[in-house]
Amino acid sequence: MKQDYYEILGISKSASASEIKKAYRKKALEYHPDKNPGDAKAEEMFKSAAEAYEILSDQDKKARYDQFGHAAFEGGGFGGGGMNMDDIFSQFGDIFGSAFGGGFSGFGGFNGGGQRRVKGSNLRIRVVLSLEEVANGVEKKVKVKRKKQAPGVNYKTCSTCNGAGQVTKITNTILGRMQTAAACSTCSGTGQVIDKKPAGADAQGLKVEEETVSIKIPAGVEKGMQLKVSGKGNEAPGNGIPGDLLVAIETKDHPTLKREGDNLHYDLYISISDAVLGTSKEIDTVSGQVRIKLESGIQSGKILRLRGKGISSLNGYGAGDLLVHVNVWTPKELNKEQREFFEKMQDSENFEPKPEKSDKSFFEKVKDMFS
Repeated sequence: MKQDYYEILGISKSASASEIKKAYRKKALEYHPDKNPGDAKAEEMFKSAAEAYEILSDQDKKARYDQFGHAAFEGGGFGGGGMNMDDIFSQFGDIFGSAFGGGFSGFGGFNGGGQRRVKGSNLRIRVVLSLEEVANGVEKKVKVKRKKQAPGVNYKTCSTCNGAGQVTKITNTILGRMQTAAACSTCSGTGQVIDKKPAGADAQGLKVEEETVSIKIPAGVEKGMQLKVSGKGNEAPGNGIPGDLLVAIETKDHPTLKREGDNLHYDLYISISDAVLGTSKEIDTVSGQVRIKLESGIQSGKILRLRGKGISSLNGYGAGDLLVHVNVWTPKELNKEQREFFEKMQDSENFEPKPEKSDKSFFEKVKDMFS
């Protein structure tokens, strides 16, 4: 089972933003690869701490994690899952880089020579799901047009910085001569520029290609959620890091089922004769139709609960229920024979309302639905 992000950083859920950052810096320095060369366990701890910080330092991601746990970011590398050294150093290197002289052993962000690894831009798509797909989870294959390095692109060492990725400037000040280093503007800090590129490639040596991407969407997602597929955005020139594919979730309305959290609601209409005599009816669920039995004398407003027939919980703890709302349909028009029958029944003791204590009021039923 995946370790809790708060436990990884050694903090409580009430920790402030500065406390989260301080805790991450401490863990990052402790397990930094420069301090633990060749130690695979330390490297994993280093990645885990960065993953935890990526989620907990972002207010929206933190809120989703607090509500749904790791399940909020599962499937296809969503959220913080699957972070590599390139991701970590490019995003968070400034937090602990100074403790190691600004060099990061070539893992990402900047290599030992000061070269910068550029990250490609993110792509955004929208995926529309049916209620059945939301309830059970689904794997979607979508076609995405993304920039990829064109075949035949050749690079050469940048002549401005001689491959260093940064240029040094000496400035005379009142305090004396001061030396500063900045990313090379010619190569954007990568240390290399394009020498040759094929026809159809852009100035960065990239070409748009259509690719089929598989997206694993966990059960229980909601409209408005955004999932991330790492590395499936636009590629970056040279040895850069690919961007991510951001997937916005949309949902379609179901013709008979309405969602409320993990629970589903179904309105079942029956005739007076069915209510009096009892019957069985087929109703819709997210896994197909099921037949339910209605006892004789069932009252309008009765709520039948089918446990576990709702939406699978995003945090992995079971599923919600399907609440069937029974509505007795009163006919608006009667023929002569039907009218005579009901006129005779008006004075019948059996037709007089006699609610029992077990027959809850409307407000009690509403209260039960939300409890």
